[in-house]
Amino acid sequence: MPTKPRKTVTAKASAAESASAADVAPLDAPPDTAGDSAELDASRLTHLVGYAASRAAIELKKTFARYMDPLQVKVVEFSILMLVAQNEQVNQKRLGQALDVSPPNMAVILDRMVEQGWVERVRGTRDRRAQHIHLTPRGDELVQRAGKIAMTMEDGSLRMLSAAERALLIELLMKVARGTPGER
Repeated sequence: MPTKPRKTVTAKASAAESASAADVAPLDAPPDTAGDSAELDASRLTHLVGYAASRAAIELKKTFARYMDPLQVKVVEFSILMLVAQNEQVNQKRLGQALDVSPPNMAVILDRMVEQGWVERVRGTRDRRAQHIHLTPRGDELVQRAGKIAMTMEDGSLRMLSAAERALLIELLMKVARGTPGER
């Protein structure tokens, strides 16, 4: 028995059109792939700041990878390098706290960075028990190169924002990241 052709419903079709009984495909019908390129309705997600921030982060991580992969630097390593360059006498614990990286994971990351020749652990002069993280000459060179790239690498991804909007976005995201007093 010939089957009745199904009407393809796009993601933007109205609820009334898509609810028609004649348009419902039989359970044994092959999947309709014609609408695979249609955008999904994400309206149950787009009101969530976390969803929007995650979607933006995915795009910005792609941008970071495109620019920093040639230097073989990961996001967390870049962050550590910049923090060490800007903060004298910084130790592993403070870096982990600043980046929300657990002590065991921070130790592994720093071990890898020491192996790369970017940083070194140096005993404190006042307290010999303390170990500070310092840039090596190779690490300092990498900070200079990566820092220069970082100054403009997000421009293309954020071209739809004015300079004021970009500054406001950063300010608001940092405010959320810090949380409210008493939370941390």
